[in-house]
Amino acid sequence: MADQLQIARRVAEAAAAEGGRALVVGGWVRDRLLGRLSKDIDIEIFGVAQARLPALLGPLGRVEPVGQSFPVYKLIPPDGGAGEIDVALPRRESKRGRGHKGFEIHGDPTMTAAEAARRRDFTINAIAWDPLADAYEDPFDGRGDLGRRLLRAVDPKTFPDDSLRALRAVQFAARFEFALDEQTAALCRDLPLDDLPAERIWGEIEKLLLQAAHPSIGFRLALALGVLRQVMPELLPLVGCEQEPEWHPEGDVWTHTLMVIDKARELNGDLDRPRLITVMLGAVCHDLGKPPTTAFIDGRIRSLDHEQAGVAPALLLLDRLNIHTIDGFDVRAQVVGLVAHHLKPGAFRKSGNVTDGAFRRLAQKVDLELLARLARADCLGRSGDFDCSAMDWFIERARALGVEHRPPAPLLLGRHLLALGLSPGPRIGEILKQVYEQQLDGEISSVDAAIESARRLMN
Repeated sequence: MADQLQIARRVAEAAAAEGGRALVVGGWVRDRLLGRLSKDIDIEIFGVAQARLPALLGPLGRVEPVGQSFPVYKLIPPDGGAGEIDVALPRRESKRGRGHKGFEIHGDPTMTAAEAARRRDFTINAIAWDPLADAYEDPFDGRGDLGRRLLRAVDPKTFPDDSLRALRAVQFAARFEFALDEQTAALCRDLPLDDLPAERIWGEIEKLLLQAAHPSIGFRLALALGVLRQVMPELLPLVGCEQEPEWHPEGDVWTHTLMVIDKARELNGDLDRPRLITVMLGAVCHDLGKPPTTAFIDGRIRSLDHEQAGVAPALLLLDRLNIHTIDGFDVRAQVVGLVAHHLKPGAFRKSGNVTDGAFRRLAQKVDLELLARLARADCLGRSGDFDCSAMDWFIERARALGVEHRPPAPLLLGRHLLALGLSPGPRIGEILKQVYEQQLDGEISSVDAAIESARRLMN
């Protein structure tokens, strides 16, 4: 970070030498005032023509233009050790059509800092910092709103031009635990979000799930603003869906789900990004099957088979957000597995006689460590005092069998059967399957034993 600041100052010095001025803008300034670390530095250069920027930045590192109609220059230090800095002119935006691409944008180096800040979404993001003078430009009292812990639109007239701002309000409110100004909330309620592509919606939801200590704040606000209805309607039936008070004294499924989401975020910060996303989405979706299965049976509230009933709405939600593989990890398949089997750790422990084969077969359907993590959040994500030790027992047993992340690799392969003289064809697949089932049951534990079993099946 110190290296990035040094480069930012050098950019400001170079701009000053050209008769211009460089200001650090956006989230980095906000985070600095909040005492938070931020890795992204964005700079706007005033008073220097667009054509001069590459030459101005060239002596400071490698310059890579990004974009066509309005280029942003990525400044990459020569040693690559300090991180990238984005540099651009202040820009003017004119709304010409729906969607995030419906803007006409052009740079204008003659703009003032106040004019440039007016295009920002919230006042807390409209503060600029002069690295040479160590002074702030704050034309819309963003620092005051930081002190008031308030999210407020910079310009109510242009705020609705980008419908993504409703989602940004949701994730900012959760990440910073700020209240939303009532006028700004009214603007968000009126924003239709059907012009947003799935990747932009998911980008904001991912920030909500991964960067907020209590994502439930954002989900509650999303419900109040009508955002949830537009982007995650599968969650709406959870509101008011009753649960058996003995097991869920906290109230309805919505309340429980929000508690599980917060607990999942609290307990799983050690996971890498795709696996944390998986557990968080599992927490969001795990009880989607309760509304259609909840009934009063023998005087008690039951939700029989809600695990399997939750798979279909979970898939609808994942489809809407276009969630598939992330960083090489099949998030989609794992989330479905978590929804379909989130009660298994507790059920296995309660049964008392679950075989090793049951663990190995379950490992074919879902990562057992992620399942144990979600089950723990599910157990702890409610009011009252409950015994959640089943999850410790479950993951210890899975690790002892070596199947906490994947099922055992087959000992018998097709080449073994070909070597035994079996001709290519469906029979190979049948024998491989039968022998693998024996392996899952622990009847076979070596390649030689697998080959001998295959020989018997062939004969």
